[in-house]
Amino acid sequence: MNDRKRNVIDKAHQLFIEKGFHATSIQDILEYSGISKGTFYNYFLSKNELLMDIFRGAFRKMEIDRDSLLLGQDPDDPEIFMRQIDLQMTANRENKIIPLFEEVYFSGDKELRQFIEIGQMKTLRWYSDRLADITDEVCLPYLLDAAIMLNGILIQNVRFYRKANQDSTSLLPVVRYCVTRILNMIEELALSQDQLLPPELLDTWLPVSNREALDRRSKIHSVISRLKKLDCENKEHQQKLDFIEEELRSKIPRKFLIDSILFSMSPIYDREIQELKTLINEHLLEKA
Repeated sequence: MNDRKRNVIDKAHQLFIEKGFHATSIQDILEYSGISKGTFYNYFLSKNELLMDIFRGAFRKMEIDRDSLLLGQDPDDPEIFMRQIDLQMTANRENKIIPLFEEVYFSGDKELRQFIEIGQMKTLRWYSDRLADITDEVCLPYLLDAAIMLNGILIQNVRFYRKANQDSTSLLPVVRYCVTRILNMIEELALSQDQLLPPELLDTWLPVSNREALDRRSKIHSVISRLKKLDCENKEHQQKLDFIEEELRSKIPRKFLIDSILFSMSPIYDREIQELKTLINEHLLEKA
């Protein structure tokens, strides 16, 4: 992503937080970011798409940071899971994601509502998958129920915990409290065999093809992030990777340009480039 578009996204994010999404006009964004209407529509098809880009960028960074906590760690360790949730909720708080979510979700805009619902299903899937890592196989039939309950009690407990502890910078105590309660509850559900919603419902709410596409995009951005860190002082290197990300977000990515850039970089970072090339080819085949 070029610096100018990044600036527009950052400025719009500030306006949405300060004024609200619906109260912020495209003209407000143009004046605050210093661009023309033509430039805006060259970057985004609509204000909705701009907001979705804000959400995608925040989530992508959060997911990469969250997944990095697993590197070299035991995925079965509940403490790592708690730290991942703490990081996720702290990132959402710092980016003021929840107030924006709530405003657009209850506004009746079908496009944004569907976008948010997919994000919510993805969060439930992640909770369910991580709970599967730290519980016994006998608990599998109750993981969707547990994921939904965990999501609910986290939101409410964090809300009142922050109200009672305004000076606290860490949400880890409340996250630990909620996860511990849910782990105890899963054991009780397994003993009583009391199931409300079968976990297979997640495959209906978030189809496998959608999950695979989401996972693939997440892996692409993870490899790109890794490549950026390998040569963070090289501006040309960073620009090439930014261009690839930008191109992949376009409606019709130009594969010949992406291949050309990857080829120019492959002698230096062969392993990472080959991994990235495979993921991008799968992504473009899916998109075709």
